[in-house]
Amino acid sequence: MRKELIKVLTAAVIAASIFVFPAEKSLAATAEAIDADVDRAIEIFKDIKGADNVLTKAKGILVFPIVLKAGLGIGGEFGEGALRINGKTVDYYNTAAASIGFQLGGQKKTIIIAFLDENALRRFRESSGWKIGADASVAVIAIGAGGAIDSASLNEPIVGVVFGQKGLMYNLTLEGAKITKIRKK
Repeated sequence: MRKELIKVLTAAVIAASIFVFPAEKSLAATAEAIDADVDRAIEIFKDIKGADNVLTKAKGILVFPIVLKAGLGIGGEFGEGALRINGKTVDYYNTAAASIGFQLGGQKKTIIIAFLDENALRRFRESSGWKIGADASVAVIAIGAGGAIDSASLNEPIVGVVFGQKGLMYNLTLEGAKITKIRKK
């Protein structure tokens, strides 16, 4: 009986994911495709009140335009993105995380991590792999009821914004996400 329930729930998550997450070209995409998705994500981000403050103060921004998360007891998420400094892509990265616990469903979101401190950006770029919460703390900026960014967090060296959540799971934490530099052509 338990095995049957697990099979049914697994099939439901897979079926829901097909409808919630249409085929995304950004996963395992070319550098050109990632850059185009990053451009679109930044334009959407600029529509959020207060985003200009984040972009102006940032020494660099790491943009993951499409991060997919799914779980059925065991969960995972993955996305690819680019680090921009002075408006230009300097490197490509992926983010991945795994979790265990009560979870069921899927989610698609955009993550922007802004390095507001030159030393924080330098340490990130010099690292071979970076785990949020272990290698650095990222203050997640809340988007208030009026759709505006809470500017009180802009005093932290690294801030993150999660937006565009679509799906059945809702989680604003970035804790535990592993970010790794990748090569793209």
